[in-house]
Amino acid sequence: MRFTEEFRDPKAAKALLKEINKVVDEIGATKEKPVHIMEICGGHTHAIFRYGLDKLTPAGIEFIHGPGCPVCVLPMSRVDECIELAEKPEVIFTTFGDAMRVPGTKKSLMQAKAEGADIRMVYSPLDALELARRHPEREVVFFGLGFETTTPSTALSIQQAAREGLTNFSVFCNHITVPPPIKALLDDPHMVLDGFVGPGHVSMVIGTHEYDFIAEDYGKPIVVAGFEPIDLLQSVLMVLEQIRDGRAEVENQYGRVVPEHGNAVSKAAVADVYEKRPTFEWRGLGEIDESGLRVRDVYKAFDAEAKFGIGYSAESRHVEEPEGCACGAVMTGRMKPMHCPQFGTGCTPEMPLGALMVSSEGACAAYYQYGGARAIEAAE
Repeated sequence: MRFTEEFRDPKAAKALLKEINKVVDEIGATKEKPVHIMEICGGHTHAIFRYGLDKLTPAGIEFIHGPGCPVCVLPMSRVDECIELAEKPEVIFTTFGDAMRVPGTKKSLMQAKAEGADIRMVYSPLDALELARRHPEREVVFFGLGFETTTPSTALSIQQAAREGLTNFSVFCNHITVPPPIKALLDDPHMVLDGFVGPGHVSMVIGTHEYDFIAEDYGKPIVVAGFEPIDLLQSVLMVLEQIRDGRAEVENQYGRVVPEHGNAVSKAAVADVYEKRPTFEWRGLGEIDESGLRVRDVYKAFDAEAKFGIGYSAESRHVEEPEGCACGAVMTGRMKPMHCPQFGTGCTPEMPLGALMVSSEGACAAYYQYGGARAIEAAE
């Protein structure tokens, strides 16, 4: 448990909470006029509720749960396109498990699998590559989904397929990037945000300078954070201290993992394989310019959209959310999960209506898992 126990030390947590309370008092934040801090990463959202940090921190802090889950922000139209691909008789469709139950307009991948589509859960795109080697008579499609954290592995897999000449392997690319939606949120006149807890895993790949615009252009502090309770408490304290001191900087609390300039090998692979899309739809946020990635023409043979004639055309195919689903409002911080009329009734982990209840990093799943009936009672 080395490098873990020290970040869960109760004495250290109490000391940090004492400092947090002190700075909150110095700022003059109260329950009626709180400091709004958005944690961008869904992993941070779950850690906050798992360790009860939302209850341990003073009432003068309000956590806003950002769109930090790639499964959660995937629009329903793209789920429908996944199913369209998976139901082709020549295709073996491979995906990470957390995407299996995300509902499309008619069904999920799990339901399509039950109806006979050859859909297989894998742990990495390398598993999909191996399937392509073993089944040269079939088309193996990997569902490339995720932020900058998972993008390099997919890029490296495409490079490997090109070297081997595995022409029966392709990627349905839905990789997205974190900075553009942050900018979209900051440009939203209805959003009230005082600072950010920045994503740890994403920053491990891209470094910290991708967030400079938050401090320089918008005057908001951001602290890249780890995932243990001490990490998060220290990061919140660092954000609060910046606000108290009138500073707006990019700070790195997670220095033991996140290098300033990111991972050069990963960034080079991504730059070689992918280019920015002109626009991409985010569930709850709408179209955001240059926020999604697509496979470059030089690797077109491994692009499922080009190979099967599916996916984004000149205009995206927008699909409205199911009636009563408030995923968009929750992801943009305009509503807490328990205030959604479907939370815990029409939408549960067993029968999810929206992606935020499906994903292991979704805010609704976090509220349900760690609050359960108490969260529902609080809403009532």
